[in-house]
Amino acid sequence: MLSSLRRALAGRYDVERELGAGGMGQVLLGRDVALDRPVAIKVIAPDLASSPASRQRFLREARTVARLRHPNIVAVYAAGEADGLLYFVMEYVEGESLRQKLEREGRAEGDRVAPAVALLGDLARALGYAHAQGVVHRDVKPENVLLDAATGRAMLTDFGVARAFASGNDSDGDRRRPHSRCAAPISPPRSPARSIAR
Repeated sequence: MLSSLRRALAGRYDVERELGAGGMGQVLLGRDVALDRPVAIKVIAPDLASSPASRQRFLREARTVARLRHPNIVAVYAAGEADGLLYFVMEYVEGESLRQKLEREGRAEGDRVAPAVALLGDLARALGYAHAQGVVHRDVKPENVLLDAATGRAMLTDFGVARAFASGNDSDGDRRRPHSRCAAPISPPRSPARSIAR
């Protein structure tokens, strides 16, 4: 897969190495040749993109998400299909995921409560902005929250990916009305520290 992607993106992006992998696909470190900047390239797992309908939904959602510009949302620069592989190119964030932080530090207690509250504020601002643009994330979880090592801010990633490969027929009308769909039941309110810890 890596060699196919390198051939397809040659001249635009240099694909360097794998950053990680998960259920949705593989994330690679790359470099934008023209702008000489690092980028993250996510390649969708082939079994998720096997049908023409799912591929069309992915590209449609990618176009929508690429319009989002917010300091707490990882920017999407490009998306496409190469040698049967669906991919999108996004801002590279030097740091770690919230999942990694939680596994290392555990729940937020004591002097870690204030940073946890600030993190929740970052996520609330990101989601509020996205909803105002008619975009619903549908897969907010610690793995999809990146913590920028340089600034300390939380940044949401993978907007639209879960929606693109969700079962059923999601219409454009649904996407424009964020209040019309709910990805999961709403749980009772928790304290900010407890919410971060779980």
